[in-house]
Amino acid sequence: MNILIGQPKIERNLEQLKGEIESNPTVDLILYPEGYCTYRELDELSDLAIQFNTTIVLGYRDDTNKDRVLIINKQGDTLLTRRKTPENELLFMPSSATDGAEEYGYLLCREIFMGVEGLKGHEHLTIIFNPIGVGMFSEEQFTEWREEARKIAMERKAMIIGTSHADGSYRNCGISLPIAYCFDENGEEVFLSKNDTRTRVLETDSRVTTFV
Repeated sequence: MNILIGQPKIERNLEQLKGEIESNPTVDLILYPEGYCTYRELDELSDLAIQFNTTIVLGYRDDTNKDRVLIINKQGDTLLTRRKTPENELLFMPSSATDGAEEYGYLLCREIFMGVEGLKGHEHLTIIFNPIGVGMFSEEQFTEWREEARKIAMERKAMIIGTSHADGSYRNCGISLPIAYCFDENGEEVFLSKNDTRTRVLETDSRVTTFV
């Protein structure tokens, strides 16, 4: 499977996603960050998935401006959508979705810290996705995040991939370390990026990553 991992700037109208899917029409799946678009673009995302025969995984804002998860398959069908854990509430259990022979896990942003416990009942995951909103706000957070992802990969024996926006800081704290990462089912680093917002395509069988 070829997976395109994008780190777009916070934008409107799906500009980067449309450009990248048109430039890379043979990718099987596109992973974009949390809150990349709004409910108004959902029909267009579905049309793009059908047109380019590509599964789309990201997060979007609903009509109340709340974050939700999203997986749209190659047929344009929504496989998964639910709201994000609200601030100051216990983290929601992770979600999963089946797409043919693949079973995907989904951790929206900080729900990664529920991943080890929350995915225990998911025995056959092939890939776990972690769309992230804005970048990390410190080196310490970056270290904590990547090590949590590594633990989840080893615990579930599944590849885990995450990506954030290229810009924006948490609650406008003034610090943004955009990240993208992938660990394999043994917890080995496939790629780990900080402050490098180039788009990547990962070939999951060979574990080869190329910039596009």
